[in-house]
Amino acid sequence: MITEGLAWLIIALPVAALLVNGILVRAFMGADSKYAGYVTVAAIGGSFVLSLMALATVMSDGPLELESHDWISIGGLNLRFGLMLDQLTVIMLVVVSGVSLLVQIYGQAYMHGDKSYTRYYAYMALFTASMLGLVLSRNMIQVFVFWELVGVSSYLLIGFWMDRPTAAAAAKKAFLMTRFGDFGFLLGILYLYSQSPSYMDISTLYHAIDAGDIAVSVATWVALGLFAGAIGKSAQFPLHSWLPDAMEGPTSVSALIHSATMVTAGVFLVARFFPLFEHSDIMTLVALVGGFTAVFAATMGLVANDIKRVLAYSTISQLGYMMLALGVGAYAPALFHLFTHAFFKAALFLGAGSVHHASGTFNMKYMGGLKKHMPKTYWGMIIASLSLAGLFPFSGFWSKDEILGHAAEVGTNTGNIVLALGLIAALMTAFYMFRAIFLTFHGEWKGGGEKEMEDAEAAGEPAPVGSANSHLGESPWLMVGPVLLLAVLAIFIGFFSNPVVEVAGIDKHAFAHFVTAENHDVFPDHEAAIHAGAEPEFNFMVAGISTVFAISGIGLAYLMYIRGAISPAAMGARFQPIYKFMLRKYYFDELYEDQIVRKGFYKYVADTLRWFDEHWIDNANVYISNWVSRIGKSGALVQNGQTQTYAVGMVIGVVAVVAAFLLWG
Repeated sequence: MITEGLAWLIIALPVAALLVNGILVRAFMGADSKYAGYVTVAAIGGSFVLSLMALATVMSDGPLELESHDWISIGGLNLRFGLMLDQLTVIMLVVVSGVSLLVQIYGQAYMHGDKSYTRYYAYMALFTASMLGLVLSRNMIQVFVFWELVGVSSYLLIGFWMDRPTAAAAAKKAFLMTRFGDFGFLLGILYLYSQSPSYMDISTLYHAIDAGDIAVSVATWVALGLFAGAIGKSAQFPLHSWLPDAMEGPTSVSALIHSATMVTAGVFLVARFFPLFEHSDIMTLVALVGGFTAVFAATMGLVANDIKRVLAYSTISQLGYMMLALGVGAYAPALFHLFTHAFFKAALFLGAGSVHHASGTFNMKYMGGLKKHMPKTYWGMIIASLSLAGLFPFSGFWSKDEILGHAAEVGTNTGNIVLALGLIAALMTAFYMFRAIFLTFHGEWKGGGEKEMEDAEAAGEPAPVGSANSHLGESPWLMVGPVLLLAVLAIFIGFFSNPVVEVAGIDKHAFAHFVTAENHDVFPDHEAAIHAGAEPEFNFMVAGISTVFAISGIGLAYLMYIRGAISPAAMGARFQPIYKFMLRKYYFDELYEDQIVRKGFYKYVADTLRWFDEHWIDNANVYISNWVSRIGKSGALVQNGQTQTYAVGMVIGVVAVVAAFLLWG
């Protein structure tokens, strides 16, 4: 049985790890102490156990009603904070703490020997605590505070290797781009607060929407603000370009960001305020942005050569799937896909880190042949890739096809459009993931040779690290173990958490029923729960079509990169303009950084303000100074010690006072 005190402890344990590592361990044991890892692993392990207790409690007793506490009370301003333990919260708690625990265990080997090992684990504790606080928050202001802490944590971790200019630039880019979305989030909160301060309490907001106390226009404007925040955090179009650059951080950080923390925060935000979004007029916008992002990001994954960037584009695409699901009302399928995606995407990123540990590079052009050197990592990544591609019986098959099936059942133009986009994205996903698998693990080892160095220099790409810095072989068990455990979960977790038939004592559609039909605050009646996907019928036609698309994508990758029946180089040359367009990420970096920022903001806005400051503000100060100085000098002439001069001054003063009295008195 979870209590309020134990629920607060879920957040407090990682915070304690942050303080212990940041103050005590660093001061007394050094910046690279191995004990920092033990402290963070123990703290997050405790949070995971408490999260499982919270899940068990909500499953048996339903959502817990916990008391809110006064936070800020100044005049008429009264803000409260508290914890919210409902179905969505406990699912997110288990995902965040469980995946984070495995990532921290993995990091003990991956970050071994780093000079800032203690700082790394302090930051990871802060990151985990921020996300746990976000999902537990009951008040919108409290949500926003933890939302910003997630952003700060990501800034610190993306730029962890701060002596690298690319890492520092990527951290600033992520922080600044997500601020644009956060500004919309803040405006939405302020507008809702202006309607009624009581709406800051999420449970109160749910009841107000159900009672019809909030107008559709109000819901629409507030939802637009919240969706702007979600677009920024979850890297949806057009605020997507920061996420691939965020790969400059340690791979274990990337695994946590992409599977359970920062980027899933946007999807969580839309899900948390799902009644508000349903009451608004922007559900179609949410669906179309998600559907477009799913395909748009996948196209860039087709041509990327950095294995972590391929996975980054994959994350953006899969988040698009979740957004399109929420947009068509598929609440349960969206959360189900978020749940399954956390496990296979974490496995893929941790597997990529394992590959880097052996090869010394992330560039797939200088890999190859690693299957025989790293069989455990290979099979872990194969399983996770099959799950991501959505093939039966892996977990991604069940969650992705529930989204596509729900879109097909909607039957509207929006549903048909996002269904088509989802199927296209499924084809691309299967292709680019197995392109990555074949380039990395099959063929012959291509790293470290003189020819490869010359080819990299000619192509303007980073040269392979070289055989001197690579040690081809399997990674330590602290790294391989989490990959394999996550891969096993990627096989079974989908079917057994949400089976299409009753199996092994697990109710049919257990997950979907738990997050909808048992969540009465969000879905007050059975009809609303059914509409949100509480009891989906398995759509054999959609599942069959998506499976054909996925197999076709894998088959095409096989023909190009294993059989050689289709030459990638010839295809690239034939479609050179399109290939270059996708390789350059549709020139969004150039658009944002060169055109909008440098040539737009700096040249016109900043330079205009600089000119105004120099020629008006500065000159005004000079003129005022000169004027005051001259008045002072003139006044000094009167102070000459002559009595008659002082008498004249007194007469003038009296006349001035009398005149003023007569005129304005």
